[in-house]
Amino acid sequence: MKVYTKTGDKGTTALFGGTRVPKHHIRIDSYGTVDELNSHIGLIRDQAIAPHYKVVLERIQDRLFTVGAVLATDPEKAILKNGKQRLNIPKISTSDLEYLEQEIDDMDAALPPMTHFVLPGGHQTVSFCHIARCVCRRAERLASALNDIEPFDAHTLKYLNRLSDYLFVLARKLSSDLGADEVKWIPEKES
Repeated sequence: MKVYTKTGDKGTTALFGGTRVPKHHIRIDSYGTVDELNSHIGLIRDQAIAPHYKVVLERIQDRLFTVGAVLATDPEKAILKNGKQRLNIPKISTSDLEYLEQEIDDMDAALPPMTHFVLPGGHQTVSFCHIARCVCRRAERLASALNDIEPFDAHTLKYLNRLSDYLFVLARKLSSDLGADEVKWIPEKES
């Protein structure tokens, strides 16, 4: 199989199901941003972090391929007229959401309570987490806009929301693990 197909040379691409759309279509922007997020998570996973986080991040990357598949599927082509599924697209499950929530709770229990917003940074690995969190929020915004136009499975949008929370708490936990300063944001008072 060749990497290049030349079918996108005129600025269109195919969704799962065969429908061709412009490469600037919100559906493409949505799953493209999820792909970008997945790459950032790979960068975090490549850092010198505890093996447990690497396992969790790899599982998240797998789930992001599922999110991407959901977002890349033309909803009109996914279901047959009799209501049966035409395309075999995996879905995000309740257990996927619960897994992230449990990971968040476990990390949060080991951290001091948050009393202020924190400034991103303190260590390169922590900064990578904050970048991934921001990309995740962008993916969530785009997916939310797409969902308003062409609804998809609700767990998909919930997963992106929960994942951004996970990445924030992971940044805090890695700050703690790495001995990095967590700088609180304290708004300056007007003089």
